[in-house]
Amino acid sequence: MEKNLFRKIPKVDKILENPKIIKGIDFYGRNVIKHFIDEILLEIKRNIADGNIKTIDKSDILNQIVDSVIVKTERFFSPKLKKVINGTGIVLHTNFGRAPLSENVLKNISEIAGNYSNLEYNIEKGERGIRYQNIIDYFKYITGCEDVLVVNNNAAAVLLVLSALGKGREVIISRGELIEIGGSFRIPEVMEQSGAILREVGATNKTNINDYINAINEETAIILKAHTSNYRIIGFTKSVDIEELVKLGKDRGIPVIFDLGSGSLVDLSNVGLPDEPVIKDIIKKDVDIVTFSGDKLLGGPQAGIILGKKQYIEQLKKHPLNRALRIDKFTLAALESVVREYLNENTVFKNVLSLRLINQDLKDLKKRALKIRRKLGKNLNLQINIKEDFSFVGGGAFPMNEIKTIVLELIHRSFSASKMDNLFRKADFPVIGRIKNDIYMLDVRTIFDSQIKELVDVILSKV
Repeated sequence: MEKNLFRKIPKVDKILENPKIIKGIDFYGRNVIKHFIDEILLEIKRNIADGNIKTIDKSDILNQIVDSVIVKTERFFSPKLKKVINGTGIVLHTNFGRAPLSENVLKNISEIAGNYSNLEYNIEKGERGIRYQNIIDYFKYITGCEDVLVVNNNAAAVLLVLSALGKGREVIISRGELIEIGGSFRIPEVMEQSGAILREVGATNKTNINDYINAINEETAIILKAHTSNYRIIGFTKSVDIEELVKLGKDRGIPVIFDLGSGSLVDLSNVGLPDEPVIKDIIKKDVDIVTFSGDKLLGGPQAGIILGKKQYIEQLKKHPLNRALRIDKFTLAALESVVREYLNENTVFKNVLSLRLINQDLKDLKKRALKIRRKLGKNLNLQINIKEDFSFVGGGAFPMNEIKTIVLELIHRSFSASKMDNLFRKADFPVIGRIKNDIYMLDVRTIFDSQIKELVDVILSKV
């Protein structure tokens, strides 16, 4: 019986003669098509041997194999990294790529990516130039720093600083600032990798200036302060201000490094987000080096930005690790475009997309929600409510600050909230919402106007 089943499996040559397969070979190439033919035939043979297949319709088996080959090949060639509709309301969603970029930024990336560029070429002098020159000029103007270096993320920035300035020596940091950066990367582990020696001072909730003073010795290389941007310790607490640490560093000849994490170039208190240090204000306090991310509050691509005193930045530039951590032309093109928007304080909240998303007016959000509900029409299976709720900045910033927002509650007469979430998430254009009190909701703050048609199509096709 089993031998008869094996005989009914079409030969590879026969499958390759099928018109659909021939068309697939023209489009995808013979090697990939052949790979999936072999894979499917092997799977059929294993199922026969295991007794999972009892009968085979010889007249239909060829068509089944051909269809499976085409489906697998199409799925294999489809992009794995795809755009999603972010209905969570989290503006800087780490899982979704953090800060989205505006059309102007994308245009600049395209211009650079599709052409040769003066990445490391000085056009005026006709000789090799500095990769970061334009960025240096912009950051100097915006923050008042002496020099700039950019690497591929903020963890890399901290790693480079500690490796270049603290390897084999002690780095003093408060126990209350031994933060986890994200993805289980922690300050102590980054420090260990750099070769620097961790010197913890104070307690988790309280650290005084005397704790730093008592820890300083001839092996002290750096005083490190880490801004707790992704959490807050409240209650019986005390930390040492950066001004005190800078004064101590100068008195003892020790560089002071401030890892800001998120890092903001503008004052966000006007949009209801207080307590985030503005980088130019930190630079004015005479901190030796400041590090922060490019894809968080700055609203740019993933990058680790290092600003500070020229004497220290020059040491970082010469360190061998710098070459391994440097950014490419795509990141540089994106970063330059975003930072350029900060030159004009009148338009920055409009032109930097993440800042615009954070700063949206509640009336505009309600208009968007009403538009979506209108386009969804009267669906007998779906009850749609428009309500106020709260969004979050995300990306490790402002963990305690809620932003008033407008959400669409979608209540299906038959489906649970979790089933709707599953259906929308697995659509060709994935829609990611949130569930609260067993109700599925979409926060319109992070849904672009340009995505409304696709959003409506997904919802209507699934409910």
